[in-house]
Amino acid sequence: MTNLLYVLAIVILIIWALGFFVFHLGAIIHLLLVLAIISVLIRVIRGKK
Repeated sequence: MTNLLYVLAIVILIIWALGFFVFHLGAIIHLLLVLAIISVLIRVIRGKK
């Protein structure tokens, strides 16, 4: 589960970068960036158990 959050964050960041620089999709791109940041923060807050 922990690696899944990192993979999800990386995929969302890549999609965000492509959308921002290539397609200019607007608010959807920024929503993806926020979701990526939230997933990384959740991983950092939970830490290793």
